[in-house]
Amino acid sequence: MGTTEQLINGNQLHPHVEIMDSTLRDGEQTSGVSFLPHEKLMIAKMLMSEVNVDRIEVASARVSEGEKEAVKMICRYAERVDMLHKVEVLGFVDGKLSLDWIDHCGCRNINLLAKGSLKHCTQQLHKTQREHLDDILYSLDYADRLGIGVNLYLEDWSGGMSHSPEYIYQMIDTLADSNIKRFMLPDTLGITNPLQVIDFFRKMRRRYPELHFDFHAHNDYDLAVSNSLAAVLCGAKGLHVTVNGLGERCGNAPLASVQVILKDQFHASTSIHEDKLNDISRLVEEYSGIAVAPNQPIVGDNVFTQVAGVHADGDNKDSLYCNELVPERFGRRREYALGKNSGKANIEINLQELGLELTPEQMQKVSRRVIELGDRKEIVTQDDLPYIVNDVLKHTTPEEKVKLLSYMVSLSYGLKPIASIKVEINGKQYAADSTGDGQYDAFVKALRKIYKTYLDRTFPILANYAVSIPPGGRTDALVQTVITWRNGNKMIRTRGLDADQTEAAIKATFRMLNIFEEQYSETQ
Repeated sequence: MGTTEQLINGNQLHPHVEIMDSTLRDGEQTSGVSFLPHEKLMIAKMLMSEVNVDRIEVASARVSEGEKEAVKMICRYAERVDMLHKVEVLGFVDGKLSLDWIDHCGCRNINLLAKGSLKHCTQQLHKTQREHLDDILYSLDYADRLGIGVNLYLEDWSGGMSHSPEYIYQMIDTLADSNIKRFMLPDTLGITNPLQVIDFFRKMRRRYPELHFDFHAHNDYDLAVSNSLAAVLCGAKGLHVTVNGLGERCGNAPLASVQVILKDQFHASTSIHEDKLNDISRLVEEYSGIAVAPNQPIVGDNVFTQVAGVHADGDNKDSLYCNELVPERFGRRREYALGKNSGKANIEINLQELGLELTPEQMQKVSRRVIELGDRKEIVTQDDLPYIVNDVLKHTTPEEKVKLLSYMVSLSYGLKPIASIKVEINGKQYAADSTGDGQYDAFVKALRKIYKTYLDRTFPILANYAVSIPPGGRTDALVQTVITWRNGNKMIRTRGLDADQTEAAIKATFRMLNIFEEQYSETQ
């Protein structure tokens, strides 16, 4: 029985799969994405030291001086922590040029880009296969003299297997006994499906059972993850991924999705630390400017949020609507949405987490109000719930520890916005002024100044800022601002509603500050 059949039938071979992350090379080819050198360093550090990927591909050789500086920084760090063997750079069959560039950066591994189809060899390089092979052999010899390890990409391998398989076999027959550590097989155009990947890999493994093959997927048909798994089922020893699926055109196979399917569905092992997958996703999202879809598996904002009340009820009774993808596995927690579909069970779970107890009659009133807000398309967060409870039950509004007494923000053409504020915090009044890149930025900087100067305390970090405006083009429409803040390991999410966007953001901010003060007082 072959490898594929054994795994499918659950005989649990537990193969170990190498994970090579190409976010800093192939992922950076996403339209509009360009990482600064220090951003590349921060991503590389987290990928190697925290996420624990086996290898990282950090750049293409000879691109720019900025790219060279980034590679040097990454290599210096990697050498310091004994991880230089994990760092790789894409290089070209260009004599000594790419190899000298990589050597000068301090990197010891090149991913040499060769042509994996006859069409690419003859039509792009305008060379015969023999000429291309001679050039590759020269690069291999020079790399050996420099002490640089070589992995070989066969670009357009999937196209070559479809139209010119003998070309590929001749390439590998010639290079199999060389110093190449890995043959990396890309679906460069994203044209294969899992059945083709299985067929192609079976042929490669039968002909070259001793060689190490990686698979590099592209997502043009939304099959990058499926194709990657098909490759593993047929003996691929390594997979290439990117954080959040970044990459040219439709992107590459997402790291988080590949990891969990390998582990849960096929019982393969990797070196990945799953509790860091969300952290690396957020870091790359921030630096790339490419937002993660809320429903992106594993790392999306909503993937551990139950909306339907029947699901919350089932979870309450015996985790009936949970699977192996428990949020704690990824350093996250399950949430139960509040809205028109949430029902009593969702509200009860949120109230329990807040330590609030209501009578059945009170619960009914709060449920009606939450449903009303949901019908108006307003977002209700757990942090809003105490305010809704107090409003509905006509209790005295809880004493605000932080009050906005007065403020002024100005916006002038050619000048930075200015904010002047006066606030009351735990009964004492403070005032501050600041400039900023926008009205709200100036306002928050003035608040930060008060907390730092007068209270000697750190201020929560803004993690996400979302504004929603009803369609229709009305300038007087209510603006809803939902802001997420990070206070140590805790997240605070509050909303503000106003016709003015800055005012809505300020309302959300002061709700956050009152929660922040409550949390602070509990620790004193």
